[in-house]
Amino acid sequence: MMRSLWTAASGMITQQTNVDVISNNLANINTTGYKKETAEFKTLLYQTLQEQSYDNNGDPKPAGIQVGLGVRNSAITTHYTQGTLIQTENDFDFAIEGKGFFMVRMPDGSLGYTRNGSFGLANGPDGFTIADSNGNPLLDITGSPIVIDEAYNPSKITINEFGEFYYSDEDNAAFPMGITIALVQFNNPGGLKKESGSILKETEASGAPRLEYDDFSLERSKIRQGYLEGSNVQAIDEIVNLIVAQRAYEMNSKIITAVDQMLQQANNLR
Repeated sequence: MMRSLWTAASGMITQQTNVDVISNNLANINTTGYKKETAEFKTLLYQTLQEQSYDNNGDPKPAGIQVGLGVRNSAITTHYTQGTLIQTENDFDFAIEGKGFFMVRMPDGSLGYTRNGSFGLANGPDGFTIADSNGNPLLDITGSPIVIDEAYNPSKITINEFGEFYYSDEDNAAFPMGITIALVQFNNPGGLKKESGSILKETEASGAPRLEYDDFSLERSKIRQGYLEGSNVQAIDEIVNLIVAQRAYEMNSKIITAVDQMLQQANNLR
């Protein structure tokens, strides 16, 4: 019976983690570029009670007797499916259609990656720098921050689906500015390390970033100016998952209560 207590306790612990993941999904349902997560489970060790079991006639059965010792969380998987595009009409809001990530420069000099395309203009000594809400500059295909000279009117700048900047003159004739937004892909985006502020970091599991501009084996993503990518969280699915997790938690708690009552009865035997 003590084994049942620990088995049920492991179920409660893992379901608590499951509820934590679901609550984080619901909390970020309106976060730009957020990707939903799911908790994965796997069984713990099995204890062998009998190598072989026998029927009433003494004949061996085809299987032995093993009992499981519970469950634990094996991983929390991120689903990088496309989110809904939301029109904002902001010239420096960019949504990605595809598997790409924006590349930004962090304060410590390292690189960060994000699907959150909410950018703005920050004043600098050399002009206007395109940066996110935390001031991290957006990088171009050379790995340099995108800086727009003060001589340009930002309202006349357009970006095509490949991230190339164009400027419209007085005659509305557009000419290239020689700037292209860098989009990168990863062999295993699920291995990226999550930081605060929708920033992701490269890890050994994710692999090195692959620049779409130079890697012709990749299917290039498309950038939509004036749009943001919403989260891919479906509220109904998360509520159903929450109910299932809650019921599983309750069943494991009832097992602990039942085992406790059985132990109490056994202790009262004389």
